[in-house]
Amino acid sequence: MNHLINLKMNNLRDKVAYITGGSKGIGYGIAKMLLDKGMKVAITGRNLTAVKLAAESLTADVSKVLALESNVSSLASEIKAIQATLAHFGQLDVLVANAGVGHFASIENITEEQWKETIDTNLTGVFNSVKAAIEPLKLTKGYIITIASLAGANFFETASVYNASKFGLVGFTQAIMLDLRKHGIKVSTIMPGSVATYFNHHTPNDADAWKIQPEDIGQLVVDLLEMNPRTLPSKIEVRPSMPGK
Repeated sequence: MNHLINLKMNNLRDKVAYITGGSKGIGYGIAKMLLDKGMKVAITGRNLTAVKLAAESLTADVSKVLALESNVSSLASEIKAIQATLAHFGQLDVLVANAGVGHFASIENITEEQWKETIDTNLTGVFNSVKAAIEPLKLTKGYIITIASLAGANFFETASVYNASKFGLVGFTQAIMLDLRKHGIKVSTIMPGSVATYFNHHTPNDADAWKIQPEDIGQLVVDLLEMNPRTLPSKIEVRPSMPGK
Protein backbone atom coordinates (compact mmCIF):
# COMPACT_ATOMS: atom_id res chain seq x y z
CA MET A 1 0.00 0.00 0.00
CA ASN A 2 2.82 2.45 0.82
CA HIS A 3 4.33 1.77 -2.59
CA LEU A 4 1.08 2.81 -4.26
CA ILE A 5 0.74 5.94 -2.15
CA ASN A 6 4.31 7.05 -2.84
CA LEU A 7 4.25 6.43 -6.58
CA LYS A 8 5.12 9.83 -8.08
CA MET A 9 2.98 11.58 -10.64
CA ASN A 10 4.50 12.39 -14.03
CA ASN A 11 6.59 15.55 -14.22
CA LEU A 12 5.75 17.33 -17.47
CA ARG A 13 8.49 19.98 -17.48
CA ASP A 14 10.66 19.75 -20.62
CA LYS A 15 8.70 16.79 -21.98
CA VAL A 16 8.04 17.04 -25.74
CA ALA A 17 4.64 16.85 -27.45
CA TYR A 18 3.88 16.60 -31.17
CA ILE A 19 0.42 17.98 -32.00
CA THR A 20 -1.16 17.64 -35.43
CA GLY A 21 -3.53 20.39 -36.52
CA GLY A 22 -2.00 22.67 -33.88
CA SER A 23 -2.40 26.07 -35.53
CA LYS A 24 -5.94 26.71 -34.25
CA GLY A 25 -8.90 25.27 -32.38
CA ILE A 26 -8.45 22.23 -30.17
CA GLY A 27 -4.83 21.64 -31.21
CA TYR A 28 -3.90 25.21 -30.37
CA GLY A 29 -5.69 25.01 -27.00
CA ILE A 30 -3.82 21.80 -26.15
CA ALA A 31 -0.49 23.32 -27.17
CA LYS A 32 -1.11 26.36 -24.98
CA MET A 33 -1.92 24.28 -21.91
CA LEU A 34 1.11 22.03 -22.37
CA LEU A 35 3.42 25.01 -22.77
CA ASP A 36 1.95 26.48 -19.58
CA LYS A 37 3.00 23.25 -17.82
CA GLY A 38 6.61 23.69 -18.96
CA MET A 39 6.50 21.30 -21.91
CA LYS A 40 7.98 21.81 -25.36
CA VAL A 41 5.66 21.40 -28.35
CA ALA A 42 5.85 20.86 -32.07
CA ILE A 43 2.68 21.92 -33.88
CA THR A 44 1.84 20.99 -37.46
CA GLY A 45 -0.52 22.00 -40.22
CA ARG A 46 -0.72 22.05 -43.98
CA ASN A 47 -0.14 25.82 -44.16
CA LEU A 48 3.30 26.58 -42.75
CA THR A 49 2.65 30.33 -42.61
CA ALA A 50 -0.40 29.79 -40.40
CA VAL A 51 1.50 27.34 -38.20
CA LYS A 52 4.38 29.78 -37.73
CA LEU A 53 1.96 32.58 -36.77
CA ALA A 54 0.30 30.27 -34.27
CA ALA A 55 3.66 29.31 -32.80
CA GLU A 56 4.60 32.95 -32.36
CA SER A 57 1.33 33.69 -30.55
CA LEU A 58 1.60 30.67 -28.23
CA THR A 59 4.66 31.76 -26.28
CA ALA A 60 7.39 34.37 -26.18
CA ASP A 61 9.97 31.61 -25.62
CA VAL A 62 10.67 30.50 -29.19
CA SER A 63 12.87 27.67 -27.93
CA LYS A 64 9.79 25.89 -26.57
CA VAL A 65 7.74 25.61 -29.76
CA LEU A 66 8.47 24.28 -33.24
CA ALA A 67 6.27 25.02 -36.27
CA LEU A 68 6.18 22.32 -38.93
CA GLU A 69 4.38 21.77 -42.21
CA SER A 70 2.90 18.31 -42.54
CA ASN A 71 -0.05 16.63 -44.20
CA VAL A 72 -1.24 13.78 -42.00
CA SER A 73 -2.71 11.95 -44.99
CA SER A 74 0.89 11.21 -46.07
CA LEU A 75 2.95 8.78 -44.00
CA ALA A 76 6.15 10.16 -45.52
CA SER A 77 5.15 13.68 -44.47
CA GLU A 78 4.49 12.58 -40.90
CA ILE A 79 7.75 10.66 -40.68
CA LYS A 80 9.61 13.76 -41.86
CA ALA A 81 7.85 15.96 -39.28
CA ILE A 82 8.50 13.53 -36.42
CA GLN A 83 12.16 13.32 -37.41
CA ALA A 84 12.34 17.13 -37.44
CA THR A 85 10.85 17.17 -33.95
CA LEU A 86 13.44 14.68 -32.71
CA ALA A 87 16.27 16.62 -34.35
CA HIS A 88 15.09 19.86 -32.73
CA PHE A 89 14.10 18.68 -29.24
CA GLY A 90 15.98 15.39 -28.90
CA GLN A 91 13.02 13.25 -27.82
CA LEU A 92 9.30 12.64 -28.15
CA ASP A 93 7.07 12.00 -25.15
CA VAL A 94 3.53 12.71 -26.34
CA LEU A 95 1.66 12.43 -29.63
CA VAL A 96 -1.64 14.30 -29.86
CA ALA A 97 -3.36 13.23 -33.08
CA ASN A 98 -5.81 16.09 -33.48
CA ALA A 99 -5.97 17.04 -37.17
CA GLY A 100 -9.45 16.57 -38.58
CA VAL A 101 -11.97 17.68 -41.18
CA GLY A 102 -15.73 17.35 -41.53
CA HIS A 103 -18.13 17.14 -44.46
CA PHE A 104 -21.83 16.90 -43.67
CA ALA A 105 -24.53 16.04 -46.20
CA SER A 106 -26.88 13.23 -47.13
CA ILE A 107 -25.18 10.19 -48.57
CA GLU A 108 -26.93 11.15 -51.80
CA ASN A 109 -24.88 14.34 -51.98
CA ILE A 110 -21.53 13.45 -50.42
CA THR A 111 -18.87 13.24 -53.10
CA GLU A 112 -16.10 10.72 -53.52
CA GLU A 113 -13.57 13.52 -52.93
CA GLN A 114 -15.23 14.48 -49.61
CA TRP A 115 -15.27 10.83 -48.52
CA LYS A 116 -11.59 10.40 -49.32
CA GLU A 117 -10.51 13.65 -47.64
CA THR A 118 -12.41 12.80 -44.46
CA ILE A 119 -11.14 9.23 -44.15
CA ASP A 120 -7.60 10.17 -45.26
CA THR A 121 -7.40 12.89 -42.60
CA ASN A 122 -9.48 11.66 -39.66
CA LEU A 123 -8.58 7.97 -39.79
CA THR A 124 -5.63 7.22 -42.08
CA GLY A 125 -4.02 10.44 -40.85
CA VAL A 126 -4.01 9.17 -37.28
CA PHE A 127 -2.60 5.83 -38.43
CA ASN A 128 0.21 7.73 -40.16
CA SER A 129 0.99 9.89 -37.12
CA VAL A 130 1.05 6.86 -34.85
CA LYS A 131 3.24 4.80 -37.17
CA ALA A 132 5.72 7.67 -37.40
CA ALA A 133 5.84 8.14 -33.62
CA ILE A 134 5.89 4.59 -32.23
CA GLU A 135 9.64 4.01 -32.06
CA PRO A 136 10.59 7.28 -30.31
CA LEU A 137 7.64 6.84 -27.93
CA LYS A 138 8.94 3.39 -26.98
CA LEU A 139 12.15 5.04 -25.81
CA THR A 140 10.34 7.49 -23.51
CA LYS A 141 7.44 5.24 -22.44
CA GLY A 142 5.29 7.95 -23.96
CA TYR A 143 1.62 8.72 -24.47
CA ILE A 144 -0.63 8.78 -27.54
CA ILE A 145 -3.84 10.81 -27.35
CA THR A 146 -6.27 10.88 -30.25
CA ILE A 147 -8.99 13.49 -30.57
CA ALA A 148 -12.12 11.67 -31.71
CA SER A 149 -15.69 12.91 -31.19
CA LEU A 150 -19.02 11.94 -29.68
CA ALA A 151 -19.78 11.28 -33.35
CA GLY A 152 -17.59 8.22 -32.83
CA ALA A 153 -20.32 6.70 -30.65
CA ASN A 154 -23.51 8.45 -31.84
CA PHE A 155 -24.60 8.47 -35.46
CA PHE A 156 -26.78 11.22 -36.89
CA GLU A 157 -28.33 12.33 -40.15
CA THR A 158 -25.99 13.88 -42.76
CA ALA A 159 -22.92 12.53 -40.90
CA SER A 160 -22.30 9.21 -42.65
CA VAL A 161 -18.75 10.10 -43.69
CA TYR A 162 -17.83 11.86 -40.45
CA ASN A 163 -19.39 9.07 -38.35
CA ALA A 164 -17.46 6.47 -40.32
CA SER A 165 -14.16 8.26 -39.70
CA LYS A 166 -14.74 8.83 -35.98
CA PHE A 167 -16.23 5.40 -35.22
CA GLY A 168 -13.15 3.99 -36.95
CA LEU A 169 -10.84 6.27 -34.99
CA VAL A 170 -12.31 5.20 -31.65
CA GLY A 171 -11.92 1.52 -32.56
CA PHE A 172 -8.41 2.05 -33.88
CA THR A 173 -7.33 3.90 -30.74
CA GLN A 174 -8.73 1.30 -28.37
CA ALA A 175 -7.04 -1.52 -30.30
CA ILE A 176 -3.61 0.14 -30.40
CA MET A 177 -3.95 0.82 -26.68
CA LEU A 178 -3.84 -2.96 -26.24
CA ASP A 179 -1.02 -3.35 -28.78
CA LEU A 180 1.28 -0.74 -27.27
CA ARG A 181 0.85 -1.00 -23.52
CA LYS A 182 3.37 -3.84 -23.43
CA HIS A 183 5.94 -1.25 -24.54
CA GLY A 184 4.96 1.14 -21.75
CA ILE A 185 3.12 3.45 -24.16
CA LYS A 186 -0.23 4.71 -22.86
CA VAL A 187 -3.04 5.41 -25.32
CA SER A 188 -6.27 7.35 -24.79
CA THR A 189 -8.95 8.87 -26.97
CA ILE A 190 -10.91 12.01 -26.11
CA MET A 191 -14.40 12.27 -27.59
CA PRO A 192 -15.68 15.86 -27.39
CA GLY A 193 -19.15 17.13 -28.16
CA SER A 194 -19.65 20.74 -29.25
CA VAL A 195 -16.40 22.72 -29.05
CA ALA A 196 -15.95 26.41 -29.88
CA THR A 197 -13.56 26.08 -32.82
CA TYR A 198 -13.19 26.91 -36.49
CA PHE A 199 -14.33 23.40 -37.43
CA ASN A 200 -16.53 23.08 -40.52
CA HIS A 201 -16.06 26.76 -41.49
CA HIS A 202 -17.39 28.08 -38.17
CA THR A 203 -15.91 31.21 -36.59
CA PRO A 204 -15.95 31.16 -32.76
CA ASN A 205 -18.00 33.97 -31.24
CA ASP A 206 -19.80 35.06 -28.07
CA ALA A 207 -22.70 32.73 -28.86
CA ASP A 208 -20.31 29.80 -28.33
CA ALA A 209 -19.90 30.51 -24.61
CA TRP A 210 -21.97 27.43 -23.71
CA LYS A 211 -19.68 25.12 -25.68
CA ILE A 212 -16.56 23.32 -24.56
CA GLN A 213 -13.59 25.63 -25.07
CA PRO A 214 -10.31 24.45 -26.66
CA GLU A 215 -8.42 25.06 -23.40
CA ASP A 216 -10.85 22.67 -21.66
CA ILE A 217 -9.65 19.88 -23.93
CA GLY A 218 -6.11 21.05 -23.20
CA GLN A 219 -6.80 20.64 -19.49
CA LEU A 220 -8.05 17.11 -20.11
CA VAL A 221 -4.79 16.28 -21.90
CA VAL A 222 -2.80 17.68 -18.96
CA ASP A 223 -4.91 15.63 -16.55
CA LEU A 224 -4.22 12.46 -18.53
CA LEU A 225 -0.48 13.12 -18.63
CA GLU A 226 -0.31 13.91 -14.91
CA MET A 227 -2.39 10.93 -13.82
CA ASN A 228 -0.63 8.30 -11.76
CA PRO A 229 1.01 6.02 -14.38
CA ARG A 230 -0.65 2.94 -12.90
CA THR A 231 -4.03 4.22 -14.15
CA LEU A 232 -5.23 4.66 -17.75
CA PRO A 233 -8.49 6.39 -18.72
CA SER A 234 -8.55 4.89 -22.20
CA LYS A 235 -11.70 6.57 -23.53
CA ILE A 236 -13.16 9.89 -22.36
CA GLU A 237 -16.49 11.33 -23.47
CA VAL A 238 -16.83 15.05 -22.79
CA ARG A 239 -19.76 17.35 -23.54
CA PRO A 240 -21.03 20.80 -22.59
CA SER A 241 -22.56 20.73 -19.13
CA MET A 242 -25.54 22.73 -20.39
CA PRO A 243 -26.93 22.66 -23.96
CA GLY A 244 -27.03 25.80 -26.03
CA LYS A 245 -30.33 27.62 -26.36
